[in-house]
Amino acid sequence: MSTTTRNRSRTKGDVDSSFMDRAFGLAERGRGAASPNPIVGAVIVKDGEIVGAGYHERYGGPHAEVNALAQAGSRASGATLYVTLEPCSISGKTPPCTDAIVAAGIARTVVPVLDPNPRVSGRGVSILREAGVEVELGLMREQARTLNAPYFKYRSTGLPFTTLKLALSLDGRIAPPPGGPRWTSSAASRELVHTMRAKADCVMVGIGTVLADDPRLTVRRAETGGQVAGGGSPESEPRQPSRLVLDTQLRIPADSAIVTGARAVRTIVACCDSVDSSRRAALENAGVTVWRSAARDGALDLAFVLRRAACEGFISLLSEGGAAVASSLLQAGLVDRVAFFVAPRLYGAGGTPAFGPLDESWCTGLRGFENGRWTEIGGDGLFEADVIDSEPSKESA
Repeated sequence: MSTTTRNRSRTKGDVDSSFMDRAFGLAERGRGAASPNPIVGAVIVKDGEIVGAGYHERYGGPHAEVNALAQAGSRASGATLYVTLEPCSISGKTPPCTDAIVAAGIARTVVPVLDPNPRVSGRGVSILREAGVEVELGLMREQARTLNAPYFKYRSTGLPFTTLKLALSLDGRIAPPPGGPRWTSSAASRELVHTMRAKADCVMVGIGTVLADDPRLTVRRAETGGQVAGGGSPESEPRQPSRLVLDTQLRIPADSAIVTGARAVRTIVACCDSVDSSRRAALENAGVTVWRSAARDGALDLAFVLRRAACEGFISLLSEGGAAVASSLLQAGLVDRVAFFVAPRLYGAGGTPAFGPLDESWCTGLRGFENGRWTEIGGDGLFEADVIDSEPSKESA
């Protein structure tokens, strides 16, 4: 290959990557609202100019490709479509995107990765190629998988992508001794947590957190600098994730903020089968959905609860529980990502430790973190990382 040919090839690749980056950015705007569908962005380019762009704005609404084609109009004919996931090829809540792409006269489509749904994987690409559309597959594949990590996790395991969020002191305590401050983390960190909630399908805590803090677990504009986290205009109400409480013996108080707000925000309490039916009925009358699970060593089967959550459409789960929930999730291999807000405080022995016992795999490095990064947030340090060996064990599954 000549130097000129290599440079031309490299230039084309750079151009494709730049437009795909734009599509990735558009896809992010649908985070939360499009679930349980994947988030998808699309950019249509003709003669080096973007003539159409769009993203999957909400579940049940038009897909990214359709929105981009609507903007492009007749200019889509002979153009290149950059889309962050294989176009859909079956009718669901909307018609197949492949039909719209072919009808618009798109000449070339750049796709990073196939849809992991076994019902459709590869079908969209085959339909486009059979219709004479050039399809380039594989550009920025890993970035595309990361973009839709919850969707890929659900399709491959039937479990949600779970992020474990904790607010810690420097000495690893999640709550101060009696008389300590109400909040461990800074106001800026708490604002970011509201944004994280808005992008999740479900926020999960244990009964201990409910009894200790009586949280609402909602997204509140007053604590997000007046901005609406997870999309929407400043005048609209922020998107509210569902709430899930792990409560083995159904001890949640009827007058707790979570129960009294259950008719406004979908609220689920998971308990063991043996719990008294009158307590379940009282919660259900208050608008709470009660999930029953067989006990495992006297506790909830977390893998069962999370699998049911995914089946309900909660493919992105944010755990804000305390030490018992955090340790149980880590021990069961059910955490995919951590977000630890570390505040410049010392609580000492009187504070509540962040974790209970963990097995030796965490000490020996068989389990741990990768792709870690630290960010300063309002004087706190936010540590984010992917969890190594986050798949559940055979025993837990």
